[in-house]
Amino acid sequence: MKNLGTFKEIEFAQSRIGTVDIGRVSHLKHQITSLIELDVTEARKMLRELKRHNKNFSFNAWLIKCISMAIEENKAIQGMRLGRKKIIVFDDIDISIMIERDVNGIKVPLPYLIRKANEKSIGDIALETLSAQQQTIDNEGDYVLGEKKNRRMMKLYAGTPGFIRRVFWRKMINSPFLTKSNMGTVMVTSVGMIGRINGWVIPRSVHPLAFAIGSIIKKPGLYKGNIEVREYLYMTVLVDHDVIDGAPAIRILSKLVDFIENGYGLSLQD
Repeated sequence: MKNLGTFKEIEFAQSRIGTVDIGRVSHLKHQITSLIELDVTEARKMLRELKRHNKNFSFNAWLIKCISMAIEENKAIQGMRLGRKKIIVFDDIDISIMIERDVNGIKVPLPYLIRKANEKSIGDIALETLSAQQQTIDNEGDYVLGEKKNRRMMKLYAGTPGFIRRVFWRKMINSPFLTKSNMGTVMVTSVGMIGRINGWVIPRSVHPLAFAIGSIIKKPGLYKGNIEVREYLYMTVLVDHDVIDGAPAIRILSKLVDFIENGYGLSLQD
């Protein structure tokens, strides 16, 4: 073929295979998408004050805690259908996050599950996330970070034809117990923390509840009757409409907004 110019060939990362499969089966979920803009000015001030007192809570760890506490208000929002007539609602809030790691010279996002996030403190979540970031890995196909997987099965999955893998994923998302065991009940992806994105990111997910955390943007806003420059966080939320109606979902998200904008758990007295 003519006029191709120069190019390079890059090996397709094994971790991307699961991402491709999730994208293909995510349309089976009937999700409501909510785009939220949150004023995090006061919360970030409180986080900086905590750091001055040697409490190194990360912003992401705090957000994860806020999310878990909002879900505590009505755990039905993380419920999953079992067959045609039942919904399973787990007591544990297991949150799946993505942690970028260097594998054989290539940066790849690997999943990590924060189990029982609702029972952990902000400090516990921050330390657990830091530990996952520092975990030694030999091969990206060996782990969901923090949970050893069967290397042979992972390689078998990667080598299986796509249509067979997608049968597996359909079975997974139709079983609340398989989903909870392998992927948790909630997904949080913090894409905006990598670079500045002046807007919302719309993720694809097979979780019953998913959050995409965007960038923090400074812009004028109304605060206590005055216009001043504030810091706003863009957040996208996907809610499975098959398991919860819009009204209770909005009440839970309103509680989340209240937690975030008022700096839940960040007071020096907490």
